[in-house]
Amino acid sequence: MENENKLEDKILEASETKIDQEKVESKKDANCFMNKLCCKDGLCKCGKGKWVALAAVVLIIAVAGSYLYKIKKTDIGVDGAKAKVEQFIKENTPENGKGIEIKEVIKEAGLYKVTIDANKQEIVAYIAIDGSKFFPQAIDLNKKDEAAADKAAQAPEKTEAENKTDVPTVDLFVMSYCPYGLQMERGILPAVEALGNKIKFNLKFVDYALHGQKEVDENLNQYCISKTQPTKLNSYLKCFWKDSKGASAACMKTLGINAAQISTCVSDAVKQFGSTEKSLGVNKEEGVQFGVQGSPTLVVNETTIASGRDSASVLKAICSGFANQPKECQAKLSATSPVAGFDDQASASAGGSAPAASCETPAK
Repeated sequence: MENENKLEDKILEASETKIDQEKVESKKDANCFMNKLCCKDGLCKCGKGKWVALAAVVLIIAVAGSYLYKIKKTDIGVDGAKAKVEQFIKENTPENGKGIEIKEVIKEAGLYKVTIDANKQEIVAYIAIDGSKFFPQAIDLNKKDEAAADKAAQAPEKTEAENKTDVPTVDLFVMSYCPYGLQMERGILPAVEALGNKIKFNLKFVDYALHGQKEVDENLNQYCISKTQPTKLNSYLKCFWKDSKGASAACMKTLGINAAQISTCVSDAVKQFGSTEKSLGVNKEEGVQFGVQGSPTLVVNETTIASGRDSASVLKAICSGFANQPKECQAKLSATSPVAGFDDQASASAGGSAPAASCETPAK
């Protein structure tokens, strides 16, 4: 025990020569990280000898944060990052770092990922490419988003809005070439038109495109029409449904939509969101928030709702979001589910699809 105490004193003495007073907190964070490595299910698994060696490595991470901060802010390279950390381990750990080695250094997400093997205990840390910062651990925000989406998707289906407001917000997520998205659009527009300014209706888009680049392009067209010329959106959708071969340009011309304005908006959106078939980007955050997994998905006042696609059922679902339902909620709308797909396709398969069908995003 006395030898181990001396060993810890030696490590601390070495670290103090490298760290300014304001860096003390980083050592506390490193020790917290150490506890996570050593302990599992509430019980510490590390032996005292290994604990000392591992503590040394984590202290090295804290010290290296200060040490590397002084390096000139240029890309130090994989070999440079590895060499700096190896040298520091050798100079500041017992027996010149025996039993501690760097297994791998790779560039990942704009950082250098450093994998350290300390007596068969793996530690992963990250260094800024210019060597200015050293991170004991990192959180994968993409996985956090995926976990949030999975959690929302696994929630029981609801048939009415949990939150009641004077002016409900109604969000419909679709893919522009998804036949079931078109089916829901046919069902929802009569309800939207019956309620008028009593609701706030938003056409939004599933983040993944299943129908190629043409769907990415059309999603952005519709996004930009709703953003720049919203009063013409409903008429545009009714025109767009007619022809599966693509009637966007003809519909814009017929309805007097400013095509140049839409083109500029689309270009700006691509620059802002980096839209691709795998990620459109324009409504990505809301899609994660509401657990959107396919087209169509109906959300009323931030509640994802399972609804039939006939206009009467959709009206009922939307009206569940009112604090006090207006007389428009008693409108007599069709209780027949609309056909799915474009007009030139649907006519050949009328009576076709089940209302619950959807275009679902691929499993991740």
